[in-house]
Amino acid sequence: MSLISRRALLAGSAVAAAGRAPARAHADGRIKITRFVLHKATLRWRDLLFLEVHTDAGLVGLGEGTCHNRVDVVEAAIRWLEPYMTGQDPSGPEFHWNRNYYGLTRWRTGPMLMTALSAVDIALWDIEGKRLGVPVWRLLGGPIHRRFRVYFSHWTDGMKDRTPAGFAARAAETRAKGWTAAKWSVPRGGAETERIDQTVAQVEAVRKAAGRGFDICLELFESFSPRAALRLARAVAPYDVLFIEEPIQRENPSAFRELAAQSPVPIATGEGLLSRFEFKQLLDARGAAIIQPDVVKCGGITEITKIANLAEAYGVEVAPHQPYGPIAHVASLHAMSVCRNFIIHEWEADDEQLYSELTAGKFPRQQGGEVALPEGPGLGIEVDFKEFVRRYPYRPQS
Repeated sequence: MSLISRRALLAGSAVAAAGRAPARAHADGRIKITRFVLHKATLRWRDLLFLEVHTDAGLVGLGEGTCHNRVDVVEAAIRWLEPYMTGQDPSGPEFHWNRNYYGLTRWRTGPMLMTALSAVDIALWDIEGKRLGVPVWRLLGGPIHRRFRVYFSHWTDGMKDRTPAGFAARAAETRAKGWTAAKWSVPRGGAETERIDQTVAQVEAVRKAAGRGFDICLELFESFSPRAALRLARAVAPYDVLFIEEPIQRENPSAFRELAAQSPVPIATGEGLLSRFEFKQLLDARGAAIIQPDVVKCGGITEITKIANLAEAYGVEVAPHQPYGPIAHVASLHAMSVCRNFIIHEWEADDEQLYSELTAGKFPRQQGGEVALPEGPGLGIEVDFKEFVRRYPYRPQS
């Protein structure tokens, strides 16, 4: 069998597996991008943005460009990229990443542009996997991991009883459902001492109710000074907290260095860092024990794998940031499948049922505190965008 016909056969098999019409490769085995299709929805407190990259072979790659309160800006950035991608063969995500980041403009960074680049990158990996009939993790050389420990993110959303007794009851209920870790935001209002005392009471209640096998993660949302953050870390340290997240402003690696050197609790940060170059500044400063790159913000699958590999050289673990839609969740899993220093993954537990319904049951579900790596071609899921938008129409949160 010739190389060209083999490619065509593999592409056809991939699409058939995804439930689409067979791919129609050109005589030289190439296909071309024809258009971008975008979908927006508002789910709970998030505006979600999804990308479909269509090709003339019938293959469609899925990407995600969710950015809190800024999806309209990201949408414009994706539309700016569209004419540069139309007519191109989607193969070679690294080639396209290099071209889109370095070649199109010198004004290439910032969260909106990087989110747009990420959405396209994820979609190109999805197409390549579907084209060849293999999961993205196979293209990455994996997997090292087939299952991933996850923590219940935004654990206290909608929680009415915020007394220590309420936290204890919630912890027992969560543990009974199989979860082995959760993250919640510390109190936002009140004086510093009051906030710390409330946090300690919450953590103590959860630790007593859930036991030592349940990990506690605390979101501080950049709301403390280095001095106050150290005070809080020392106060919760007796309860064996897994990490405190973004205790101070993320733009200051030198302040993170000083805090990390003194904190008895591991420091985690990185959701707002946009490339390996920004992460290197944090890593050189020894500013965190755990980094939290976001596949939708830091350059997609192509870049997050490089960030994870870089962190390994510094002895730093990776716990990806991920509170978005189903595409972002599974894209991050594929990238983490080849990350030796992976520790735990953020997971939107409250959306699992919905995401499963909208992906024909293909979205990974938590069992025993873990989720499994998707096995299908590409990202391993297809999303019913029409139903998603019908149920959760776009209502801008900005």
